[in-house]
Amino acid sequence: MQVTITAPAVQPRDMSRRQLAQLVLILGALTAFSSMSIDMYLPAFPQIARDLNVPLGTVQLSISAFLFGSAGGQLFYGPLADRFGRRRPLLLGLGLYILSAIGCACVHTGTGLLFWRVVMAVGGGAGMVISRAVVRDLYDTKEAARMFSLLMLIMGAAPILAPLAGGQLLLITGWRGIFGLLAIFGLASLCAAALCLPESLPVERRVTRGFSEMAKVYSHLLHHRRFLGYAAALGGVSGINFSYIAGAPFIFIELHGISPQHFGIFFGCNAFGLIGASQLNRRLLHRFSAEGLMKSALAVNIVAGLLLTLAVVTGIGGFPLQVALIFVCLCTTGLLYPNLTALAMAPFEKAAGSASALLGTIQYTLGATAGAVVGLLHNQTALPMVGTMVACALLGSVAAHAAIRASIPHRPRPGM
Repeated sequence: MQVTITAPAVQPRDMSRRQLAQLVLILGALTAFSSMSIDMYLPAFPQIARDLNVPLGTVQLSISAFLFGSAGGQLFYGPLADRFGRRRPLLLGLGLYILSAIGCACVHTGTGLLFWRVVMAVGGGAGMVISRAVVRDLYDTKEAARMFSLLMLIMGAAPILAPLAGGQLLLITGWRGIFGLLAIFGLASLCAAALCLPESLPVERRVTRGFSEMAKVYSHLLHHRRFLGYAAALGGVSGINFSYIAGAPFIFIELHGISPQHFGIFFGCNAFGLIGASQLNRRLLHRFSAEGLMKSALAVNIVAGLLLTLAVVTGIGGFPLQVALIFVCLCTTGLLYPNLTALAMAPFEKAAGSASALLGTIQYTLGATAGAVVGLLHNQTALPMVGTMVACALLGSVAAHAAIRASIPHRPRPGM
């Protein structure tokens, strides 16, 4: 039985310029949930560890807890979004996010922090699933890649502003105030989505599936070699970023003596580079294919990662060279995220929600694993971080080339 809604689904051609601008802003905010939820509390790691009387490694693991929760939560929202449309599952997830952010602000144990971070990730996962599904609803592959690049312009503001805001809040409210601000961000996003986000999935394209049918859809996606290859490549790219996120507070603050307030400046510069690359990608897509840009960006990332490893091991160039090479590694991900996402989502129309959910699950599972490896291998040096970054780049390259080599054209099964 199909579910009806009060308003018909919309298409970009039916929107005014103002409505399109609102759509971009809302989707950008939804894609920023992960960055906001992680980057804002990074400068507070040492303070959280002292306040909760836990090792710094436990606080680092809260990143992986968030990522694993996000990975599992996204599987939940995909089928809901394909069945009930995009808006209602989104509003449900945002409400859960607000509640869990308040829970994080009130914890007094390391275990409590890990628990509420998982719940927070499950709630925030709705924004990531729905935003990708809406773009797939409205745009073809090349236009979707441009749209994802545009969303990164908004999403990229989070890694710039969030650590800076977090560092300043430490001086005023302490680390608990950071989670209070995240709750406010969640509430603002919920209000914007409820009032201004149009429904993009028409009733006739919604699919009612039981649990067995849902399992078949996910099974089909997991056997879709092109999708799986690009999803694994996207997971490798996430591993690059989350390795950096997990290791950066120690490397900048503890190893090189950067203050929590100045840490946000370094972190923001790297985010600014990622944003710049994503906007360059929009222009390059007028001349080159998403696949070609992806291959070039992966090659540059691997070379920069190997040089970074050499710089850390030998000490050549010192901290400035390490910062420069990290910057290059992160800039290339600005080219990789939008193109890999668009390429992975391209074959799916009726199952865009489920494809988006599984894509996010694979992405965040691999990213969480990489972040956890950095925390578990912590040895008072930068090697765990840079070694994991290089390993993730190599994984992404192998997976992407496997997707390209998938020679059998995909014929969607009924319901896909």
